Amino acid sequence: MSAAAPGWPPIGTRQVPWRPNLPDEVVPRAVRLRHAGPYRAAVVPTIADLVPQVSGPVLRAAEDAVAEIARFDARMGAEVAPFAAVLLRTESASSSRIEQLTSGARAIAVAELGSPSTRNAEAVVGNVAAMQAALELSEAPTPAAVLAMHEALLRDTDPDIAGRWRREQVWVGGSSYGPHGAEYVAPVAADVPELVADLSRFAVRTDTAPLVLAAVAHAQFETIHPFPDGNGRTGRALVHCLLRHHGVTRAVTVPVSAGLLVDVEGYFDALTAYRRGELDPVVTAFTRGTLAAITNAAELVQQLRAVRAGWDDVVRARSDAAAWRVADLLVRQPVVDAAAVTRELGVPAQNVVRALAPLEAAGVVTEFTGRRRNRMWQAGEVLEALDAFAARSGRRGQPRPTA
Repeated sequence: MSAAAPGWPPIGTRQVPWRPNLPDEVVPRAVRLRHAGPYRAAVVPTIADLVPQVSGPVLRAAEDAVAEIARFDARMGAEVAPFAAVLLRTESASSSRIEQLTSGARAIAVAELGSPSTRNAEAVVGNVAAMQAALELSEAPTPAAVLAMHEALLRDTDPDIAGRWRREQVWVGGSSYGPHGAEYVAPVAADVPELVADLSRFAVRTDTAPLVLAAVAHAQFETIHPFPDGNGRTGRALVHCLLRHHGVTRAVTVPVSAGLLVDVEGYFDALTAYRRGELDPVVTAFTRGTLAAITNAAELVQQLRAVRAGWDDVVRARSDAAAWRVADLLVRQPVVDAAAVTRELGVPAQNVVRALAPLEAAGVVTEFTGRRRNRMWQAGEVLEALDAFAARSGRRGQPRPTA
């Protein structure tokens, strides 16, 4: 176990009355007794006026990781049109996988078109919206910005809680009947607004290495747990908000969550260590995750470039044909329908099938619905590359949910 960071306070606890709502005729007596009486909720210290101190090796590794992020961002920035959207989507999918919300690339792409898909795929699309909101609001990472990220995340799948601070007690692990015996019991709901305001003041300080600041801010956010659901995904969106705010990224989203997936248990253990006042573990988790993500993302981009170049060799169309613009679109949007082609490229609806014909003849796309109306086409090679990216991310063990 590493030592607590100098001057970094661990969380405390306080006793809180518990008023269970467990109907006698449904819940066994033993369960009711186990969840009777007061419980202990976290008392989370404020951090706006604290400077996080990490060990020398951890700080140097974090600074090296920031340099790698900046280099990757600069390289990808030259091709921002295709790869910004791809990397944003892969980060959103990876962040969702940490919460055990898994979905294949095709299901996600179908959900992005607004067509019926799996619930998990729709959750990933919500996460894409949250990440986009995080980047758009990066100039001012305020509590209102955090609420906007959460609202974008859940407005389609859980609108009753989207964009609202929680009003009830939440906890991680244990039983759904009550907080007694939980792995972690978050602070009481009344503490949330001021704690998030304090975190927002910490997030904009300029005397801390950016990745150290982002990792600590994320850990503090997860400790506050300000929402009934969606905390983990919103908290990882906040990381990208802060990387953009502090100028580390300018063009693309480095899929850090894909790196965290390599060792999800280590990531959760680091969050637990943070609550003891230890900063090195969470900074290390984000440093390692960042470097793993950059390696994985670079391989994905290389594969997509090769796929697109290969299409030039097999597609037979005039140089000015709309098919080539559709081909470029498919790199960043591997499932399309007529409405998407019209919306993204301005191809008249009546000409979409004609534009797709050379790509279909070459095997670049296939129609997979079998319908006469509301047809959709997929670029199989792109979907395979995206699914391979997800498989490389991997994960050791089964993650604990962070909500």
